[in-house]
This record gives sequence, C-alpha cells and structure tokens, in this order.
Amino acid sequence: MASLTSSVLGARALNRATLARQLLLSRAEMPARGAVAHLLGLQAQNVKPPYFQLHARLAGFRPQELGRLMEEREVVRMVTMRSTLHTHTVEDARILRPLVQGARDREVGYFRKGLVGVDLGVLAERARGYVEEEPRTMGEIREELLRVWPGADPQSLSVAARCLLPLVQVTPRGVWGRSGQVRLTTLENWAGGGGGAEEGIEDVVLRYLGAFGPASVKDMQTWAGLTRLREAFERLRPRLVTFRDETGVECCSPTPTGPASSPRSSRGATRAATRAGAWSWSTGSWEGCGAARGTCSPSSCSGRRRER
Repeated sequence: MASLTSSVLGARALNRATLARQLLLSRAEMPARGAVAHLLGLQAQNVKPPYFQLHARLAGFRPQELGRLMEEREVVRMVTMRSTLHTHTVEDARILRPLVQGARDREVGYFRKGLVGVDLGVLAERARGYVEEEPRTMGEIREELLRVWPGADPQSLSVAARCLLPLVQVTPRGVWGRSGQVRLTTLENWAGGGGGAEEGIEDVVLRYLGAFGPASVKDMQTWAGLTRLREAFERLRPRLVTFRDETGVECCSPTPTGPASSPRSSRGATRAATRAGAWSWSTGSWEGCGAARGTCSPSSCSGRRRER
C-alpha cells in the first residue's frame, strides 16, 4: 500500500509545522517528563541547556521539576545520538541506546590502533564491573583499564569503555543549582533493567516524525547519526503522509492514526503536541502554524527550514 501523498509544502509552512511539533510556537501545557519524551530527548552537552530548552517550550516550567526527575532517576544524561550527551527519559534511554550501538561500535573502530592486543569483550566486562561497584570518573576508568593493558593508548581505552557500555552521568551532576564531578555507571545499575526496550526502529521513526516532521530520511539520519533508515521509512509507508518541499525532497509525516494513537508513543505527549501543527484533511493545509492561512508574517517566520 502506498503512502498518502499531498501537495508541495512551501518553506514557510514546513518551518512552522516543525516549530509547532517542537513546541516552539507557544508554550505547551505539558509536564517536563512528557516534553522530554515527546522530543525524544534534549541536547545536553552542557548542564543547563535542557533547562533552557524546556523553559522555552513549557508554560509554568520550573527548573526544579527537571532536577527532581533526575534525582528520582526518571530521566538520565547519557551519550546517544551523534555520540553526544542527551537528557532522556529512562524508558527512551533503554530504547535509543541499543539502536545507536552500531554507530558506537564504528566509533571504537577509529581507535583500533591504540587498542592493539585489547579484547574488547573483556574490556567491556572489566569496565562494567568497575563502574557498577560505585560510580567512577572517566579518569578512574582509564587508570583501571591501563592496569590490565598498560601498553594501550589511554584515550582509546576511554573511548572504548564509553562506546561499549550504556554509561549515565549520575546526580548531582546535571541537577539545577547543584554541582558535581562527572561520575559514571551503567544505565542498568542506575535505573534498573526495566525489562528491555519494547520499541523497534519503526516506532522510533514514527515518534521522530511526530516531533520533528514533516521530515526526510536524510533529516532523521542526521539527527540520529545513523545510516540506512530508508528501509524503515519504506516499511512505514502505509502509515505516512508524504509531501514534497520546494526543492523536491520527499518529507514524511505520520497519518492521523500514526504515533499519536499509540499508547507507548511519548507516553501520550505526542498527541497533544502534534495537534498544534496537524495536517487538516478538510482544508488540505497545515493548521496551527498560520502559514497556510496567510497569517504568518516574515517577522514571525524566517521562511527557512528549522535545523534538526
């Protein structure tokens, strides 16, 4: 079955639809946990940006709300997409970290010259046992591994441990108003096993489109730091609406019965967020952004596709 195909989306309409799904046209009435889930995580290379991102999106947000979620281990800071730190709900950390493991394995490959003679399986088990005794700094992990492989490159050992294990930064690091050294342990040790990930790549694609769409295959590959996602998009075609942007690139969006109706999709958050920038079958346009109705002014819309 082919996907439902609609008209060309101009740059302004595409921009405003994405802003709406990103909760950036107006502040949403949504709890912090729901927003973190809806957005599939927040960039968190530094401590404060996740708080700024939620303040820009949510009505009545207070930084203590996200800080409490971190202290209660409902959200975590860890390396996921593009080998960068993100703040995720624990459930999404369990889903997304395995999906990017292939990319992390390739990253280890770039450091193989510094890992001659190192058994990566043994390294992963040694590092896991060490950080699960108690949270450790990366310097401590490196020194522990150097005791086993003194001839290896120290940086390469650190990279291998970071890429092979699902390491989270434990609190108080990342909590608003507090400070703390970066100390690491495994996601399982910090937040429990949780029964493993239940969502596959198709579910993640639908959720991504619900938060960043309409979007192309390349858009998602750039966001996730992954390749070969076209196959997943093709399998989902019966559940997608497709558009063309002004350059002819195909952009996809979930149908009205897509991720918003899934009980696991962003824990219900996607439904509320997607309403803000939804495709109207009656008018044949995007509602909630103003561009399709001619009420979006140049001062309020740059006319450019928002960076993903």
